[in-house]
Amino acid sequence: MENSGFSLKKLTLRMALCFIVLPLLFLISMIYQNSVSKIIQEYSAQSAFKEKAKNLTVLPKIIESEGHSDKLLGGILASGFDSESCISRYESSLYRKTSTHKPSSYLISKLRKYEKRHKHCGPGTEFYNKAVKGLDSSHANVTSECSYIVWLPSNGLGNRIVSMTAAFLYSLVTDRVLLVHHGTDMADLFCEPFPNTSWFLPSDFPLIDQFDSSKMRNNYSYGALLKNNNTNTSTLKPPGFLFLYLAYNYDESDKLFYLDQNQDFLRKVPWLILRSDQYFVPYLFLIKSFQNELNRLFPDKETVFHNLSRYLFHPSNQAWGLITRFYQAYLARADEIIGLQIRLFDPKSNPSDLVMKQILSCTENENLLPKLVNQKNTVTSASRNQTLKAILVASLHSEYYTNLKNIYWTKPTATGEAIGVYQPSNEEYQHFGDNMHNIKAWAEMYVLSLSDVLVTSSWSTFGYVAQGLGGLRPWIMFMPDNRNIPNPPCRRVLSMEPCFHYPPSYDRDKNVRDENVDLGEHVTQCEDVSWGVKLVNSKNNLFTAKH
Repeated sequence: MENSGFSLKKLTLRMALCFIVLPLLFLISMIYQNSVSKIIQEYSAQSAFKEKAKNLTVLPKIIESEGHSDKLLGGILASGFDSESCISRYESSLYRKTSTHKPSSYLISKLRKYEKRHKHCGPGTEFYNKAVKGLDSSHANVTSECSYIVWLPSNGLGNRIVSMTAAFLYSLVTDRVLLVHHGTDMADLFCEPFPNTSWFLPSDFPLIDQFDSSKMRNNYSYGALLKNNNTNTSTLKPPGFLFLYLAYNYDESDKLFYLDQNQDFLRKVPWLILRSDQYFVPYLFLIKSFQNELNRLFPDKETVFHNLSRYLFHPSNQAWGLITRFYQAYLARADEIIGLQIRLFDPKSNPSDLVMKQILSCTENENLLPKLVNQKNTVTSASRNQTLKAILVASLHSEYYTNLKNIYWTKPTATGEAIGVYQPSNEEYQHFGDNMHNIKAWAEMYVLSLSDVLVTSSWSTFGYVAQGLGGLRPWIMFMPDNRNIPNPPCRRVLSMEPCFHYPPSYDRDKNVRDENVDLGEHVTQCEDVSWGVKLVNSKNNLFTAKH
């Protein structure tokens, strides 16, 4: 009995211990398994991100040096967009280094306020519908809560992008809502830039059938209004809408838009219909009533187009597919991308062999392309750490790509680099009114903006867009004069800002420029257009044209 009692007591104690210990062991096991599972999931997520980055052909040097991408571009972009509807909005930052040109906190604040205004006043809202009803009125509704600027396309895609940017800046400083009429040849190029609203002008807009009529400019333009009233609008009641014609061939009356005293009248007009192919931003900085606001928005004058274009223009999913597929196939593994943008406005006067000589002269003088070994039968041995350089050619013509490819195939480089030469397309001529042509052009501008080094052509807004998006100061090739290569053949620009080709101080008919206009501290002569003007941080490095 004593032995049995002892055994029963011992058994009971052991069973009690089991009831206590086993659940604890089970609990510890579950915690351990969850921890391991969590670690595996986190590792898998990191691996998936790295694999996705790899599939996106993100340059390893960017990931390693920065750790993560700046998805919101220093605060310019608003969060909360559906990433699937516009893949490029948040993934594009993976393809380039973080910009050193930071936006001002005031610009970021202004963009957030603008987004609220656009959502409040944009298409489909009560205020938009009310404002549309006032279009047929001979006088403006002074109680209207929202005012608008409608942008109309003119000229090629580069001109359209720079002029849209200028129109948006004007809307920022005048508290207007920007609506764009892209037409049929700009479909599916860009994503919506503003959250939870649209910047596209509705197709049932009442004046849409009159946009291309001569009646719009002759009867409803601000220039015509000034001309008919001897440039004095002080006694006039503002109309329901006005047409602003600010394209390259505008007349002296149209140019009066840039006078500060005329902005008071324009502020009272609820609808401004703008047609422009110009980057007229430099002259906005010369309008005194705008200067304080613009200086707060852009203390760094060189960053206006850089920051606004990255905010506004996100490639659509179709365009993004063209961009990423080309990048993945040809550029992702390059240690350096050298972009060459070649635009000929008069091919007959500038034969391809002359232009090719200028390209080689420019790139050799500035040490932009690798030098070649000229001795015959010279062979350089490839090393495991051989540098790979990609030359990206953007041109309507194929001969420059072919020539460069043959040059670097038939001769080795003096320092042993491996060279690849690539060209996305060669359309031969500019196709106006062709939507797919514009999608390709937009994709090429964007790919070109991913270059580490950039060479562009004079007068080309295509090049301006690429340099601005990329935050690059390119070397710009001057136009040949009488079939002679200029000396120097190219020069690095003072700022990455686009050129305003036809400012109001230039008389296109007489081909003279008014030298008495005070351009202020931050507006100076363009490198490539002697009568054009551009924004710079300082005139201390004033460029004097030699051509």
